[in-house]
Amino acid sequence: MSEQTITVPMTNNTVSERPSFMNRFWRLWSTRMGVLLFVALVLFSFVGPLIYTKSAIEPHVLDTVMSPSARFPLGTDSLGHNVLAQLMLGGQSSLEVGFLSAIVSMVFGTFYGMVAAMLGGWVDAVMMRVVDAMMTIPSIFILLFLNAVFRPNLFLMVFVLASTSWLGVSRLVRGEVLVIKNQLYLEAAHAIGTRTWRIMMRYMVPNFLGTVLVASTLSVADAILAMAGLSFLGLGLPPPTPNWGGMLSDGLNYMFQNGWWMLYPPGIMILLSQVSINLIGDGLRGAIETRQA
Repeated sequence: MSEQTITVPMTNNTVSERPSFMNRFWRLWSTRMGVLLFVALVLFSFVGPLIYTKSAIEPHVLDTVMSPSARFPLGTDSLGHNVLAQLMLGGQSSLEVGFLSAIVSMVFGTFYGMVAAMLGGWVDAVMMRVVDAMMTIPSIFILLFLNAVFRPNLFLMVFVLASTSWLGVSRLVRGEVLVIKNQLYLEAAHAIGTRTWRIMMRYMVPNFLGTVLVASTLSVADAILAMAGLSFLGLGLPPPTPNWGGMLSDGLNYMFQNGWWMLYPPGIMILLSQVSINLIGDGLRGAIETRQA
């Protein structure tokens, strides 16, 4: 017998296509503003030094605490450093530490949370009690302790900041995996002999990756703020590496001596970085939640 062809009648009903992820992300003016601010910060920090080539490290001993002028658009600090050039290099270190610490915390926290949820039982209980115990300790104490024991540098700052930010990521991932692991398609994958690591990477990670990306994006802003706080206390990157927190601390000494150019620019840069990254994170959250609705 010849095979019969089943013809599906065409209907005039059209199914409206849902907007793409980028359309959902880009629809809010606040998200667009956050992206523009962040791009401006990146250009200022990484492209700016290629255009404005004056040194941020070389001190001008005879030109200390100079107000803005044609030679120094944002003046000089108490050691004669060019404030504008220092702002640019300070942005590089802040953004590098912020993003690297967020990547490290996302990778380690995701792995830790997935392992705890997949193994379950007493292993899960012990691993989560470790997380709970570490979360009861104020993060500032851990940061101060690690920074006091080891000599600060770029990689140490990444490790110090990631050592506390991965805790929240691990709890978030564990909760997501506990929900996903009981789905029927995962039970079917187990039944046909699919390896556990393949199930985790192919079926689990794509389901919670968006949520983790939102949390990691917001942790970039937290890392930049924490680094500025440590530098403000004198525990950040050692000289001569410029950083916004150290510049802000130095500028406070001249707050009542009409030295506004040493105080307000680094404070504004820290504020803009927080606003831009948080706006981007909110846009990502809205786009992901709309997709899942």
